[in-house]
Amino acid sequence: MGQKNKGLELLFEPDSIAIVGASSKKGKVGHTLLYNIINSGYEGELYPVNIKGGEALGIKFHRSLDELPDGIDLAIIVVPAKFVEGVLKKCGKKDIGHVIIISSGFSEIGKDEMEEKLVKVAKKYGIRILGPNVFGIYSGNEELNATFGPTDIRKGNIALISQSGALGIAMIGMTSQQHLGLSAIVSVGNKSDIDDIDLLDYFSQDPLTDVIMIYMEGLKNGRDFLNTVQKISKDKSIVAMKSGRSEKGATAVASHTGSLAGSDKIFSAAFKQGGVLRANDLREAFAWSRTLSSTALPEKERAVIITNGGGIGVMAADAAEEYGVSLLDDQTFLKETFQDSIPPFGSTKNPIDLTGQAGREEYEKAMRAALESDEVGAVLGLYCETGITDPMETAKVMEELYQEYKDKKPMIFTFTGGEFVDECVDYLHKHNVPAFVETEDALSSMGALFKKKKYIERREDSSSITVPSDMDLEGVQEVIKSVVKRRISTLLEDDARRILKLAGIPMAKGKVVHSLNECIEAAEDIGYPVVLKVVSEDIIHKTDAGGLILDLQNRDELIEGYQAIYSNCKNKYPDAHIRGISVAEMIKGGEEVIVGGTTDASFGPVVMFGLGGVYVEILKDVQFRVAPINRREAKRMIGEINAFPVLVGARGQKRKDLDALADVIYRMSILMDRIEAISEIDLNPIKALDQGQGCKAVDVAITLDKEVTKNE
Repeated sequence: MGQKNKGLELLFEPDSIAIVGASSKKGKVGHTLLYNIINSGYEGELYPVNIKGGEALGIKFHRSLDELPDGIDLAIIVVPAKFVEGVLKKCGKKDIGHVIIISSGFSEIGKDEMEEKLVKVAKKYGIRILGPNVFGIYSGNEELNATFGPTDIRKGNIALISQSGALGIAMIGMTSQQHLGLSAIVSVGNKSDIDDIDLLDYFSQDPLTDVIMIYMEGLKNGRDFLNTVQKISKDKSIVAMKSGRSEKGATAVASHTGSLAGSDKIFSAAFKQGGVLRANDLREAFAWSRTLSSTALPEKERAVIITNGGGIGVMAADAAEEYGVSLLDDQTFLKETFQDSIPPFGSTKNPIDLTGQAGREEYEKAMRAALESDEVGAVLGLYCETGITDPMETAKVMEELYQEYKDKKPMIFTFTGGEFVDECVDYLHKHNVPAFVETEDALSSMGALFKKKKYIERREDSSSITVPSDMDLEGVQEVIKSVVKRRISTLLEDDARRILKLAGIPMAKGKVVHSLNECIEAAEDIGYPVVLKVVSEDIIHKTDAGGLILDLQNRDELIEGYQAIYSNCKNKYPDAHIRGISVAEMIKGGEEVIVGGTTDASFGPVVMFGLGGVYVEILKDVQFRVAPINRREAKRMIGEINAFPVLVGARGQKRKDLDALADVIYRMSILMDRIEAISEIDLNPIKALDQGQGCKAVDVAITLDKEVTKNE
């Protein structure tokens, strides 16, 4: 991040602005910028600067910053890239504390050194830089449109942050078309100084902003981002669009965890952890932001759908299930509440079908009944154009009900049909009512409200993260030091077992042996049946190499298995260094799961849980969190995998020990967070035993950061 000695208040609330590169020619960025500032009604001091002088829009230009008074709040630079550094130095000398660099031609085209020089100048003079390569800002606090985008911006309570300039300008146009009110718009461009985190911090304290909508392409400091969003008031909402959903950003392929940890999965996990609502696209982001900025959260997660069409009601019920919107299904209550609002051939089942003849009066009666009921948490009003009733009259009664109840209970509306319906939605948007032409958008938005409520509850019941008293992190560090001295980056099983024991993570009894006689002795000490595994840093996937043999019942099978492993591995990996054979107890029963840790480029240490075994990379039924996490969050991870029903006793099976699993995930997260030398850990599989019997890791792989071993 950039400098922290200055806040961003004067960036968004300046009393004076210098525009360096102002132009008298229409169509030039410097002219559009000047026009937008004047047209927006900005009342502060304005100082256009152009080396050639001149004037535009009734304002005379200054030829140089030298002609201006010291201490101007904000300078906006719109000159060719090669002149920006010189202008920035003059800003510093004139004690200008905040600068927006509109100019492009820096790191975005590979000219990193030019940008680094700007940062050095800014640090020298204590300047905060937004940019370079941005379209400017809009601030509702100052009625200031300092962008070269559209002029028509409606003031409201949504702050828009965009990493993409072109997309940001397009979004300004979209907000205008949809009558969406904004508290601020800002593009971050190259983020040479001011970044998403600085802006989040500012908007978290801005009384005008209730929703922060972000478009981002990446984060260099994801952990700081997560820490920031977790501190933002529960009264504010964050809606994020993150581009790049591919798994090409996987940090490693040496372990299951590394190969599964595509950067996009980590972003989704971090957003969930921080209470950030991740939208799939612009349409969804705008729908959610409109809804979150204009209506209350549900007190109860039970929604009622009221409609005049059975078909659209069924579609809404399907969408409700998809977006996590629980529909109230108490048939006795529904009949008692709505039977007076519908004709005899209507339906009091949820969705409530008022039939096609329903108009203003019918909708008002049914919706008021829902809004007055303590059992109903949220209301969705769906209207299909029929030709029998006046849609605008229905829209007006919905708007009236919304204004009456908006602070008590969430309401969302849809109008489906032709041009008259579009007029109804436009009318509702002008009155700041969440309304849509697609049922899908309405249910998706209601789902966002329900999800936001859950995020708040999660924050309120979260407990602090402490290191368990039986977890010896100093001992772990000593083991790693001894390994590093041997210049080994992939730990052998003996060392990995020691680390798990010090961390308090249970593992199946076992020993690494180096001869057949040692193998026989170890097996008899452990007790049959046993498992044999090859120990080699060069053989990651033991099953594929024939380096794993299960369920050896006696001495003869053990001898045969020992010899087979050496033969298989030498044939498949002739150059592999075989360090020995692991003999371990064969754990019967239980479900195979995986717990892992890896290091993400944006968020640092993360922890993973999922369905384990040989098919983990095929099924990819896994969940991630940024480390560290507490046991409660670990339990949430377990509950989020698709195979969760298997762990709680599907098809007559016994419930597995979820508390023991959560404890392992929790300890793994602390290991990853506190022991910087560890790059990756895989416990695959872990046998989750029946409730009360715990769990045991069957196999472990630990990889150290290569920089650690290299620097030894």
